[in-house]
Amino acid sequence: MSDCIFCKIAGGDIPSATLYEDDDFRVILDLGPATKGHALILPKHHYANLYEIPEEMAAKAMVLAKRMAAAMTETLGCDGFNIVQNNGEVAGQTVFHFHMHLIPRYNGDQAGITWKPGELKDEVRDEIVAKVTAALM
Repeated sequence: MSDCIFCKIAGGDIPSATLYEDDDFRVILDLGPATKGHALILPKHHYANLYEIPEEMAAKAMVLAKRMAAAMTETLGCDGFNIVQNNGEVAGQTVFHFHMHLIPRYNGDQAGITWKPGELKDEVRDEIVAKVTAALM
């Protein structure tokens, strides 16, 4: 997509601090990091979100995320790790090109990816199970 900033970065048209690159992906340092080492996995082909990316590319992205998390944990000495992928504005997606955030976590970093736990009521649970399992058939 010609006007997509992440397409331009992934394609090498815009310079970036690249940590890794192959035929399908570029991994770059985020310019607005949540923590030291915060990086993004960008597919080189444009997919707006998780709903558009083919399953085989989504699988490759997760394998790459695991590989990057291991290397980053070892080299940066972080205490934990978040892998975050947002879909839709309400979910926090701000650039509509599928990407995964690799966020090294450090004790006391205050980055916070949390929520207040709710309660799963039996009737809601049963409704969700019925609808989702039917959609998968």
